[in-house]
Amino acid sequence: MKETVDVVVIGGGAAGCFAAIQAGTHFPEARIVVLERGIKPLAKVKISGGGRCNVTNIVSDPTELSTNYPRGERFLRKAFYSFSSSHMIAWLNEQGIELKEYPDGCLFPVTNDSQTIINCFLNELKKLKIPLRLESRVDAVQQTDSGWEVTTPAGTIACKSVILTVGGQPKISGFQLLSQLDLKIIPPIPSLFTFNMPNESIRELMGVVTENASVRILGEKWSTSGPLLITHWGMSGPAVLKCSAFGARILEEKGYRTAISVNWTGFLKQDEVRAALVEWKLSNKKMLNTPLFQIKSRLWTYLLSKCELNEDLRWSELGSRQENKLIEVLINDLYQMEGKTTFKEEFVTAGGIDLAEIEVKTMQSKRYRGLFFAGEVMDIDGVTGGFNFQAAWTTAAIAGKSVLLNQTEEK
Repeated sequence: MKETVDVVVIGGGAAGCFAAIQAGTHFPEARIVVLERGIKPLAKVKISGGGRCNVTNIVSDPTELSTNYPRGERFLRKAFYSFSSSHMIAWLNEQGIELKEYPDGCLFPVTNDSQTIINCFLNELKKLKIPLRLESRVDAVQQTDSGWEVTTPAGTIACKSVILTVGGQPKISGFQLLSQLDLKIIPPIPSLFTFNMPNESIRELMGVVTENASVRILGEKWSTSGPLLITHWGMSGPAVLKCSAFGARILEEKGYRTAISVNWTGFLKQDEVRAALVEWKLSNKKMLNTPLFQIKSRLWTYLLSKCELNEDLRWSELGSRQENKLIEVLINDLYQMEGKTTFKEEFVTAGGIDLAEIEVKTMQSKRYRGLFFAGEVMDIDGVTGGFNFQAAWTTAAIAGKSVLLNQTEEK
């Protein structure tokens, strides 16, 4: 069977559905179809935020927003001027979806249910009369004299433009569709994961959260900061997740086995911690009973034990060697990472189609006219907090608005 349409969107996830909606909105006469190889659309939206869907983040300034992307910062900074989080918030509000903001800037639907977002997208597709075909595997994508041809087990679909939104590593077969096009692809690797530390006794403190720690891969000059959660397998929390994202390539090269340095004070340096201890050394209070730097008491007890400091030791009795050891543990506490764990079933990848292949103003391939990209298939990934979805919304919105622009102008 051969079919002819204007636009084929390959992938029925967040980026694919939103790209189709934007295309249908801007080109109402266009015939658009979405092909999803799975049995359910918007699968990642469903599980996001523990089933609540962290749809975006309140940060909307393009420069500030772009700093949350280890890969794609410069590219997205330009794109955010066209469609930022403020645009997505406004669009959702137009659909009658109210959002609530959390202290960290994360935005969720007030229903606390990701199905709210899914229903919104599916209703919009239905309203725009855009079919979403499930269990529709794409076997090949080829350029023709008149546009593109998409091959599926059911037949071929001729179209003017293709928007490729096949996601990242879980759908690695999506990259194989482009093998004949000779596009440069950065090998996909995991990003946004927690650290396994099976041989570290700190795991006994599972559940303890320190609100402001900084985490660094030993040997690197940069670090990431934020809350750190101790788990039964190792460490998690925003500080660790950011480190996994910005250090994705480094950690992959190390086989996810390396020393991790934790500064429990946040960003204080040795002389700053020493200065803070001066006043305490005049005190006759027990060190065990006076945790510093907002460190939780269980963690403080653990750190003192790691320094081999007696539980009855008073601040006034702290010797210079003991002080040096305490400072070292507070600002450069080393733990051995031995593997990783996916964060809350959410899989994010670093890698994808090289951004040098893509026009930022349209999301179109620089070499193949009529071929567009959106979402995680591109070499873009963000830290936790709604930023990966925002990259999907932004790239999808731009691709959708641009997908038939050339054909429209030619008429």
